[in-house]
Amino acid sequence: MSLTLRTISREQHLAYIQSLPSASHMQVPAWADVKAEWRSESLGWFDDKTGEMVGAGLVLYRQLPKIKRYLAYLPEGPVINWFAPNLTDWLEPMLAHLKHQGAFSVKMGPPVIIRRWEAPSIKAGIQNPDVKRLRDIEADFIEPRAFEVADKLRRMGWQQGEDGGAGFGDVQPRYVYQVPLANRSLEEVHKNFNQLWRRNIKKAEKAGVEVVQGGYHDLEEWQRLYEITAVRDHFRPRPLSYFQRMWTALNTEDPNRMRLYFARHNGVNLSAATMLIVGGHVWYSYGASDNIGREVRPSNAMQWRMLRDAYALGATVYDLRGISDSLDETDHLFGLIQFKVGTGGQAAEYLGEWDFPLNKLLHKALDIYMSRR
Repeated sequence: MSLTLRTISREQHLAYIQSLPSASHMQVPAWADVKAEWRSESLGWFDDKTGEMVGAGLVLYRQLPKIKRYLAYLPEGPVINWFAPNLTDWLEPMLAHLKHQGAFSVKMGPPVIIRRWEAPSIKAGIQNPDVKRLRDIEADFIEPRAFEVADKLRRMGWQQGEDGGAGFGDVQPRYVYQVPLANRSLEEVHKNFNQLWRRNIKKAEKAGVEVVQGGYHDLEEWQRLYEITAVRDHFRPRPLSYFQRMWTALNTEDPNRMRLYFARHNGVNLSAATMLIVGGHVWYSYGASDNIGREVRPSNAMQWRMLRDAYALGATVYDLRGISDSLDETDHLFGLIQFKVGTGGQAAEYLGEWDFPLNKLLHKALDIYMSRR
């Protein structure tokens, strides 16, 4: 297949995304509005024979301090046929185009899963003192074509980003936790939860925890819980304006793109979460909880409601987003994987993020700048 790459309109881009079973929420045109501090561009790949669009990518451009050159970033993209035998024919024109646009370095995140581990395998790994990381456990599923993709990228000169590698902004998680929903009944999904999860869901029900959906006007209440969480878990919270912009941008593009949930007890909101929807892929994207009321298990109740809603939407996967690959109980992120493993589901490892230095000197300068930040 011979291909042509060109800039496309947001309408063309959105129509293409809507024609697919799913794509990352970071590759929809509205994500450009969420990331307002970046310049953006929508790219389309066209089959020369049929004139049909066969791929799309959202590029975010961030200027390097003091010079008019950019880092070009395609978070969890581009949305192309990654297993095409002629991968070079897809990526070479993209690199040429981005260089022409003033990019000195390109970062992308191929949405390609390389390995999956089922919950029982992870639980066994946690109990084994010799196992320190997910990688130490034999995977339940391996995608051989993913290794070929990695091999092709290396041969083209792409460099694998370190875990949490350099580059501006939001480096995406390589390891995520997902609950598959396709061809399963809700009963099956519930049965796959571990005993503790099932007990906690029952406990919340008995205590009268109710889970409700919120709207734009409830984002201030969301922010209150989110900032309590930030203090407790030692991270820097995003401002309220970020979530307001996210809500407006995503739901203007598609009224069902972003949702907000609260779990409340006796009229008091105890936990909250944001949910994102693109086709059959549903993400639990941000979570927050108060320091009080944990004994009524609001977070378990909320996740179960969100999962049921995702199922009702016809989702094929409920994605709990990032986990660390560390299975060391002393690691501060261990609680996260422990919580998510309780849903049954699977841990998945993506190919990770890759960099292409179009200007080696500036790329090196960026690395140094980022390591000092």
